[in-house]
Amino acid sequence: MKNVMLKIKGKQTNIEGEENIIELITEGKLYNKNDSYYLVYDETEISGMEGSTTTLKIQGQKISMKRFGNNSSNLIFEKGQRHRTEYMTAYGDMTLEVMTDKINVNISSETGKGNIDLLYRLNLSDNMESNNHLTIDIM
Repeated sequence: MKNVMLKIKGKQTNIEGEENIIELITEGKLYNKNDSYYLVYDETEISGMEGSTTTLKIQGQKISMKRFGNNSSNLIFEKGQRHRTEYMTAYGDMTLEVMTDKINVNISSETGKGNIDLLYRLNLSDNMESNNHLTIDIM
């Protein structure tokens, strides 16, 4: 298990074209198990999910994002695939649908450094849709 620094940038654009950008730098852990990378970090107040831990399981060009804590979810990113999940918050549960348009993973097996680039659409309870761009630099 390696201690790593993560630079995470999320950009969300709603149907009206309004953008919301979140950027943070945080510490995390990276390890390799059964031909998959795992990236684990604690969410902060900046992300709006303080008190939650996020785990990314990276299997080639498929990423599972699990959050535990105040906000719980299990999102699956796989290009060209549509995945539905329940998103549990303190305000109630909602259905999320994720449609991944682009996924690019580049992690060095020697250094553990690299990046993840995701373009995806989110549909929340069939009434709110957004386009999202998430980049994670592993340093």
